[in-house]
Amino acid sequence: MTSVEETTDHTADSGPSGYAAARLRLLQEESRSGPSRRSALAGLTDDWLKALFAAAVRETGVRGAALVAVGGYGRAELSPRSDLDLLLLHDGKADASALGALADRLWYPVWDLGVALDHSVRTPAQARKTAAEDLKVHLGLLDARPVAGDVGLLAALRTSVLADWRNQAVKRLPELHSLCRERADRAGELRFLLEPDLKEARGGLRDVTALRAVAASWLADAPREGLAEARRRLLDARDALHLVTGRATDRLSLQEQPQVAARLGLLDADALLREVYEAARVVSYAGDVTWREVGRVLRARAARPRLRGLLGTRGAPAVERAPLAEGVVESDGEAVLALAARPDRDPVLALRFAAAAAQAGLPVSLHAVRRLAAQAKPLPVPWPAEAREQLLTLLGAGEPTVAVWEALEAEGLITRLLPDWERVRCRPQHNPVHTWTVDRHLIETAVRASALTRRVGRPDLLLMAALLHDIGKGWPGDHSVAGETIARDVAARVGFDAPDVAVLGTLVRHHLLLVDTATRRDLDDPATVKSVADAVGSPGTLEVLHALTEADALATGPAAWSAWRGSLVADLVARVAAVLRGTAPAVTELDIPTTEQERLAVEALRTREPVLALHARQEEDAVGVELVVAVPDQPGVLPAVAGVLALHRLTVRAADLRSLELPDQLGEVLVLRWRVAAEYGSLPQAARLRTDLVRALDGSLDVPAKLADREAAYPRRRGVVPPPPRVVVVPEVSSLATVMEVRAPDAVGLLHRIGRALEGGGVRVRSAHVSTLGANAVDTVYVVDADGKPLPPREAAALASTVQAALS
Repeated sequence: MTSVEETTDHTADSGPSGYAAARLRLLQEESRSGPSRRSALAGLTDDWLKALFAAAVRETGVRGAALVAVGGYGRAELSPRSDLDLLLLHDGKADASALGALADRLWYPVWDLGVALDHSVRTPAQARKTAAEDLKVHLGLLDARPVAGDVGLLAALRTSVLADWRNQAVKRLPELHSLCRERADRAGELRFLLEPDLKEARGGLRDVTALRAVAASWLADAPREGLAEARRRLLDARDALHLVTGRATDRLSLQEQPQVAARLGLLDADALLREVYEAARVVSYAGDVTWREVGRVLRARAARPRLRGLLGTRGAPAVERAPLAEGVVESDGEAVLALAARPDRDPVLALRFAAAAAQAGLPVSLHAVRRLAAQAKPLPVPWPAEAREQLLTLLGAGEPTVAVWEALEAEGLITRLLPDWERVRCRPQHNPVHTWTVDRHLIETAVRASALTRRVGRPDLLLMAALLHDIGKGWPGDHSVAGETIARDVAARVGFDAPDVAVLGTLVRHHLLLVDTATRRDLDDPATVKSVADAVGSPGTLEVLHALTEADALATGPAAWSAWRGSLVADLVARVAAVLRGTAPAVTELDIPTTEQERLAVEALRTREPVLALHARQEEDAVGVELVVAVPDQPGVLPAVAGVLALHRLTVRAADLRSLELPDQLGEVLVLRWRVAAEYGSLPQAARLRTDLVRALDGSLDVPAKLADREAAYPRRRGVVPPPPRVVVVPEVSSLATVMEVRAPDAVGLLHRIGRALEGGGVRVRSAHVSTLGANAVDTVYVVDADGKPLPPREAAALASTVQAALS
């Protein structure tokens, strides 16, 4: 730690302007950063406050007082914009007016500099009483440090406060744990947030402080390996954030991440997030272990008086050890190694231990995991059958897999077993649809897949594919392509035979194929189904891929899967399965017009006007309601309907447009199925939607002008600028139409603008497929020329450019 003498050269004088200038010079020194700068800033602040205190004492004549730094300042962890947490401690003998004058001479210079100040004036007895009533005050006093004045006054208080903390640990620690849990529920888990709060989120700086408090209780202690380094990384990131923003903020927002990374000498924002996530992972793991130990000790203390009464002088009984697997037993609510276990002679023991713990739903002993990490014998390559089976047992255990896997990962066992895991560990995913980092997403996918193993003939391939499907992220290019190569290598090393290795490679390469095709392609086009069948190759692989698709989406986040998407994927799977069996494609429920659709279509042909129905969907996980619109085939239907929905503040979650020919009816009807949700308020009445749609089609309602007026009335808020829209022609996916894919930020009237641009290009929309994921939309349209044929390549490229220009 930097001494006070080392900081005095920064101080021009003891006044506010001198301190401010010296502080600025210190913060601008490129050679000073990290712990050195924080302690130097604390020392500089100490010097200034000492001078203020000495002058104030001379002016007021107060004796028997001390200026005390508490909290972060007490720990000398001053970031550039940290507040000062100060306690004016006094012996109670001074006159109240003189004491008030002393406080004013200390607080006002701090406020005049614009430095945030948390202050209090108390006697030792008052401070001790307040600490007993307020847990946060008690925590702050555990880090109390003298700045100026009567050092003995604080020494006596610290002794009392620390003794109180230890004596009241049985009551205080559960309160502290509850406080940590409430904060985690409010701020989230730091290592999974794209814009984390470095202080408040779980795994952040407040949790480090809580672990220090637990250690001070002498009841339990946190695993110390890596904890000090994790704390330093989080503090360094906060320092850089303060310097970049010029504000006292702890939230690492997206727009500031590149600058913070540069100030820390890191490659980019991803490198910054990975470093922060790694630190948070260490803190979170230390917290899990520590709080579990606190619970164990508290339960033992609560049981001890009862046992004494029951056992008399015979002493406590030996802890029971129930066998779980060879070399693994349960002891005191944890999975531990058996006394006779020999990690140095049993290369499968680590996986057997983890699988047994997960299957039993037990946490793993920290001591056992560390012993395995230090002594475990490496597995031969390829792995023996038992090792592979134990890995699959671990992956198939469901929710308990997560905690066991993370405990092994914290001690380096996972990357030793699967070296390719290192590249995805703590890797951020900037798509807001994703809830987790890449590594956690893979484990969550395995958890979801474990619930689907009864649906497939090869549950082992499903679980392994779940673990590896995104293993290519972090490598250049398409992660599915890179992942196939890695997955094949890992599968062979784990001991799968050559045919299974090939299937796993296919599953990883095409893990997005079903959902992308089902939501963005026309399933009535034979070329669509054939392309999927060619890629998948066999009914067994298709079966596993279907389950993997669902597990992957469910593990991604709530926006990635719904009953609507599930029905589209199931429809595609049924069609592809028929092709792979060599039979005629099965007629699915989605192919057959419903009674309602037929009724609406007949009514539309009879009246030559649009008709519609609006009703809630029955699936529990569906977002929004279903709107079915039937319109006699005519130009401008798509932009008209999309525009009317936008005017009524309906957000399009998904959509499907196709032509319908009914027996004994003249003419075609366009049937549009939408899933929509109100931006706010209640849904509009179907009659109002129909009236506006009629006006939009006959031209009496100027939809573009209305949308422009609405956009002008609500200017775009500041925030991260999204990438520009991109429109591409997708080749060789349809022999019946030209397929165009639009990727753009989801915005009011987006589909209306796409439809207008296509209408202006003189083409007809054969079908449209809308998919919204978070803040992004992927809309696929199948278009034909006036003769109903696909566009020549040059015309298709020109149309794509026209649509992109219209959206930009």
